[in-house]
Amino acid sequence: MPRVSTDQLAARRQQILDGARTCFARYGYEGATVRRLEQTTGLSRGAIFHYFRDKEALFLALAEQDARRMADVVARQGLVQVMRELLVSGRDSGDGGDGRDATAVDDRSWLGTRLEVSRRLRTDPEFRERWQAHSAALTKATRNRLERQAAAGALRDDVPVPVLAQYLELVLEGLVSHLAMGLPADELDGVLDLVEHAVRRP
Repeated sequence: MPRVSTDQLAARRQQILDGARTCFARYGYEGATVRRLEQTTGLSRGAIFHYFRDKEALFLALAEQDARRMADVVARQGLVQVMRELLVSGRDSGDGGDGRDATAVDDRSWLGTRLEVSRRLRTDPEFRERWQAHSAALTKATRNRLERQAAAGALRDDVPVPVLAQYLELVLEGLVSHLAMGLPADELDGVLDLVEHAVRRP
């Protein structure tokens, strides 16, 4: 029997995560049944749970991966760019008012995962405790970028960096809530432009 390479194992694990992202975005955490996970990943439950202990572990791994991707974007381009990408995801998903759509979800988007993370942070104390480290990493990436911008003279200097970082994080949470409710997004590009200008040096 041929041995499976490390690359093949990593590719299979990523296949499961990509399919799970689509499933959680379409149906939410509770609606992402094992049967639906099988359909969206194209793999059996045995294959899925060979890599992940259970659905909770699968969702946490997916959310952690997306949190790392978001932190990378923040480090390179800032938290407003994350918001712009979430906004594009929300438009592309064509959701029907609850942030989900059963037929058209971009499986690369962060929005579906982010919506479920936000919901579980409100309703699941154990998940909230686990998530603190990832939330702290995003906050650190945001502050580090703002500090670099401040040192370069590109940031307003009348407000402390920690306050600006918290302001941006609150805007992010507000954007996620707005998209989750399926509210109009027509003017949000302009809102994000305003947010970006608000932290820059005049």
